[in-house]
Amino acid sequence: MKSTPLSLIAGTVALAAVTGFAALTAPGDAGEPEAKAAARLPVERTSLLCPAPSTSDVAETAYTSFTPAGESGGEAGAAELKPAEPLPVDEDAPADEDADKEADKAKDDEAEDKAADSKPVISLKEPGKPSTADTDKSDAPALIGTATGRLAPGWAAQQTTTAAAGGARGLLGVSCTAPDTDFWFPGASTSAKRQDYVHLTNPDDTAAVADIELYGADGALKSDVAEGITVPARSSVPMLISTLTGEAAENVTVHVTTRSGRVGAVLSAAEDEVGSDWLAASADPADTLVLPGIPADATDVRLVAFAPGEDDADVKVQLMGKNATFAPAGNDTLHIKSQMTASVDLKDVTRGEPGSIRLSPADGSRTPVVAALRVVRGTGAKQEIAFIPATEPVGDRASVADNRAKGSVLSLTAPGETAKVKVTASAGSEGGEATVKTYTVKGGTTLDVTPEAPSGLKGSYALTVETESGGPVHAARTLTLTQGGVDMFTVQTLPDDGGTVEVPTAEQDLSVLDD
Repeated sequence: MKSTPLSLIAGTVALAAVTGFAALTAPGDAGEPEAKAAARLPVERTSLLCPAPSTSDVAETAYTSFTPAGESGGEAGAAELKPAEPLPVDEDAPADEDADKEADKAKDDEAEDKAADSKPVISLKEPGKPSTADTDKSDAPALIGTATGRLAPGWAAQQTTTAAAGGARGLLGVSCTAPDTDFWFPGASTSAKRQDYVHLTNPDDTAAVADIELYGADGALKSDVAEGITVPARSSVPMLISTLTGEAAENVTVHVTTRSGRVGAVLSAAEDEVGSDWLAASADPADTLVLPGIPADATDVRLVAFAPGEDDADVKVQLMGKNATFAPAGNDTLHIKSQMTASVDLKDVTRGEPGSIRLSPADGSRTPVVAALRVVRGTGAKQEIAFIPATEPVGDRASVADNRAKGSVLSLTAPGETAKVKVTASAGSEGGEATVKTYTVKGGTTLDVTPEAPSGLKGSYALTVETESGGPVHAARTLTLTQGGVDMFTVQTLPDDGGTVEVPTAEQDLSVLDD
């Protein structure tokens, strides 16, 4: 999970102003007022950003928006995803007659479509039932969204693209992200066989300025063009990372920060003859990380990790399998040099059973790291790729949208104590009633669950996971669609949705007015 978005902080302040309790104490009164525990209240506003889906002419993209049903009886609110604005034309570019004609035509088209472009691509009407939309346009824009009122707590959106052919063949899924100022992407590449783009989307009305740092196995990759990247207001900028440096590296860690403003950041990766998918940001640097949900039939798993601080890190590598936790043969530890990307090929580490990776200090140094997995299923021409970043626990609640009648698998991992979770399959987008199941996840293991679809399901549905008791649980959802004999798949993690915030009790002290 990324650090708390500014929108949630603003929501906290607003809630505090509305709900704070003032305890008036006259100067000189004996004793102190009893401290009151902070309350957890639903957020009132949430922002999400979805990257531009695909430039392929044969790709189809489905959008799904969902807010879990809750007890909040607040204002009705709205939850809408609207197109980002097109990038401004460079007025200082050299004159070109054909280009000018194209520019004039584009301006005319833009004027005609302005009203349509301002409309939401997808709107959510009520909690507990997803809304969907789709597009097959190769120039479909990035989306910028806001949810308010009772649709804000736990709002989630999924973008799923199916590309059945071409160099970007694959199932590309990504959970739309909240804006932030700092992102880590271990698992990228600048090699000739990979085409990796960082998509930067600015939700605000003023331009943001971002820096991109690249780190390979030997340290920072030299770049003269990765600093001071301007992301115009309410626009999205894709950057091909191999053009940011002259150095080719198989395993790269990408670090995105902003000098001003905030952005949503996510990385798309297409690998020749293997497939393509989105790589979401890793959880913030920590000494212990969990990467949940490696499919049981994975044929190749590569762990990529990075130590952003000044100290090296030695971490234990453990696989939490179906029945126990154990160290992969020959790969029980990984040494990560400071500011250098480390990787290890774990091959078919799950060997037919579901599993999750846990990284923890091997020498007591507790050096923070970030990490992600590159996962391959299938062999030869039927290979497909996906990525699993380190993720925070489910916490109180987490949701993932766009589940189908077939093809969804939910992985639940309890790295410490045994835990009990409640899993709700929402009503379908076009019909059906929600179903609820409770699962117990044994400590140190991974439980794969085929969700019980909503009764009478029509359309797609969302899954919501809630921790009921025991230790923390980490979760991931694998979605598989078969196209042309290839089991194309994508994996999304489920960190806590941040649907509530802690609002401290306000205490008013009039003694400050006493001279």
